[in-house]
Amino acid sequence: MSWWKKILAGDGGSIKPQRLDYLNEGLALERHGDFEGAITSYQLALRDEPANVKVLQYIAIALSRTGRQEEAIRHYRRALELQPDLAGAHYGLAFLLRRRGDLERAAEHLRAFLSRPPRDPEMARWVDHARVALAEIDGGEGGEVTA
Repeated sequence: MSWWKKILAGDGGSIKPQRLDYLNEGLALERHGDFEGAITSYQLALRDEPANVKVLQYIAIALSRTGRQEEAIRHYRRALELQPDLAGAHYGLAFLLRRRGDLERAAEHLRAFLSRPPRDPEMARWVDHARVALAEIDGGEGGEVTA
């Protein structure tokens, strides 16, 4: 082993490349309003872990905020393929489908979300929002409800 590698490795062991935390980088970019940068970071995170449902949901959220609804829908659907009871993906997908006029499928995802709602008291407003949206769909009002 060369002296340079020994210095970098410290104990003379092998050098392990440092993995970047693309998920946290994406979250930070999103907090600062850089949704395109966040999407890029999330895509890199997915390259490392293509079955990470958390990353799939975050990228779907960022895509929907940039007007890329169809891409967001694909990511939510992929997350649900991997974890069918994923409440957040059902919630997000329901409102994207509703916005595009697919009320029947939106209602299916709202029902799936409400069948296992988050128990966290801070999530109560989202549960109420889903109930109201489902009631509007079932009642035939069909008015747009924003997520």
